[in-house]
Amino acid sequence: MTRPELLDHILREDLGFFLQKAFGTVVQGDSYEPNWHLDAITHHLEEVMAGRIRRLIITVPPRSGKSLCASVAFPAWMLGRDPTKRIICVSYAQELSSKLSNQTRQLMRAPWYQRVFPDTRLGGAKNTESEFETTRGGFRMATSVGGVLTGRGGHVIILDDPIKPADAMSESVRTGTNEWYDMTLLSRLDNKTEGAIILVMQRLHVDDLAGHLLDRGGWTHLNLPAIAETDQIIPIAPCKVHRRRTGELLHPEREPMAVLDELKRALGSFTFAAQYQQEPVPAGGNMFNLAWFPRYSEGLSPGAYGDDEVYQSWDTASKGGELNDYSVCTTWLVRRGAYYLLDVFRERLGYPELRRKVIELNQRWRPNGVLIEDKASGEQLVQDLRNNGDVFAIPVQPKGDKLVRADSQAACVEGGRVLLPERAAWLGEFEKEVLAFPYCRHDDQVDAMSQFLIWTRDELDAGPRIRWLDDDDDY
Repeated sequence: MTRPELLDHILREDLGFFLQKAFGTVVQGDSYEPNWHLDAITHHLEEVMAGRIRRLIITVPPRSGKSLCASVAFPAWMLGRDPTKRIICVSYAQELSSKLSNQTRQLMRAPWYQRVFPDTRLGGAKNTESEFETTRGGFRMATSVGGVLTGRGGHVIILDDPIKPADAMSESVRTGTNEWYDMTLLSRLDNKTEGAIILVMQRLHVDDLAGHLLDRGGWTHLNLPAIAETDQIIPIAPCKVHRRRTGELLHPEREPMAVLDELKRALGSFTFAAQYQQEPVPAGGNMFNLAWFPRYSEGLSPGAYGDDEVYQSWDTASKGGELNDYSVCTTWLVRRGAYYLLDVFRERLGYPELRRKVIELNQRWRPNGVLIEDKASGEQLVQDLRNNGDVFAIPVQPKGDKLVRADSQAACVEGGRVLLPERAAWLGEFEKEVLAFPYCRHDDQVDAMSQFLIWTRDELDAGPRIRWLDDDDDY
């Protein structure tokens, strides 16, 4: 066998070698950096092709080559070895699915690929952005979570990032994804006994699809955290393993410890633990930690610095009554990039009492603005206050549910920018709710805090300051 013939033989038989060749075709302007974790991924995918693994979950940090391995190179390699294979590939969005499909098509059209796999050619009735066929009847179909699969089936189903990080804290999105897998996708295997399902993703939540499936059992799990939490023995080839020690980095040449430390500071421990360590934890008691809140001493005087500003953030209940939620007002001092919680008011109030209390607290603190969620009772309240000129009410449109909003500000809190007093009558109840969130009966104080921090980030930090208007001024 000549050297070129030997190289072609290795490309046909070794997915890891094929991946390295594919990288040069699909990825422009970057160089391939071999690492043992890529060997581990390709070895497990080869086991799927051989029929020795039928259910495989690979959890790995972002930008670790998982999509190139599992959604681009592996389908091309499978179709090269067996052009009758029917492959369904799924991602959270059709745009992403189509992009990966186009990369596989690009790879299969490369001259070297056609030389290595002379029996596999694109053709047939379909050759679209989302689906192409081989002349032997095999295909690669790209769809998104929730997409229509009526009448379609395959030998192998590959799920690559079935949920995007921005939606991970939404219970409705997670539930919809898990139910779509259970009720629709699982039934699309042509052969339930021999067909294979592969899930590759970064962990995002304890109840993401990986968590949902792992709880059921029956899956081979290749778990690759950015920093090893325990010693691991990881198969990377037939009869070969990588012995990973506690503290060992996944790919130190690409992401050394300094880079991971910076990512942890930017993302916050909660998000970093999920996406990079593959260890999502229950949000209660972990989304916020009391150690993240610096303390300030008594006697803090708003206005001591020329650029001091005070804002109030209200979370209003729809109606009063012992069984209903509280209405909460948090009062904040903004000083040089830090946020000092000055006061928390929390009480069950009917609408007339709520309106009077907003005016009373406004007169006590004289804030630059009062944030009120623009829905339910808050919508009417904003209109009443503005019409009567009593309060400079700022309507706030919430985006996402309470959990999503709170999670978006976890890194800000962990960064030490939110300060609490050393002592206050309301402090114990505030701390108890923050630690229990979201597994607490009431979450109004956390929601008022999140509303203020989000508005400050999106509005106050981005534009000119709002000043308090004197009694003689018009709003």
